[in-house]
Amino acid sequence: MRVLIVYAHPSGESFNAAILDVVRRQAETSGAQVRVIDLYQEGFSAVMTAREWVQYEDCAVNRSGIERYCEDVSWCDTLIFVYPTWWYGLPAILKGWLDRVLVPGLAFDLPQSEGDNIAPGLSHIKRLAVFTTCGASWWLTLFVGAPGKRTLLRGIRLLCAKGCKTAFGAHYSMDSSTPASRADHLQKVARKTDAFLKG
Repeated sequence: MRVLIVYAHPSGESFNAAILDVVRRQAETSGAQVRVIDLYQEGFSAVMTAREWVQYEDCAVNRSGIERYCEDVSWCDTLIFVYPTWWYGLPAILKGWLDRVLVPGLAFDLPQSEGDNIAPGLSHIKRLAVFTTCGASWWLTLFVGAPGKRTLLRGIRLLCAKGCKTAFGAHYSMDSSTPASRADHLQKVARKTDAFLKG
């Protein structure tokens, strides 16, 4: 098993960092090969440049400057995202990673004729998981619609293998969380990760 974890939080002391540690430990304990992309630590630029936009549909050159990230995506069979939900969605740095790295020829193939949809390109990915934190409550997040979760577990999943297994874990109401609620959540993350990787 080859696990790629994409992590997006600016602080190494955050609760998200603790979640990352649990997910990585469970993956390593399961015997998986693990790679972690720490977007903030690596200084990943979320901004698509004008050159990248011009080259976006040209599969011969659209991986220029992002080769390492594209290779990581091609390498893995399990993709896990760990991030805080901000304004009900993805942090800008993570959205920028999706925009810049999941390019045509890698994540999907462009339509060949009018009326066609894109064709999936991530059929090697058989497992897809999201572990996040939300300042808002569960009911408020549900009311707004959780666009970040939908982008990853619906949008990206459509590009993955048929029957791609998914997992989701969120600690809601982080702004009023307690040491007990956080400890309980980390135990849930460990159990969910273990079950997710064994399935």
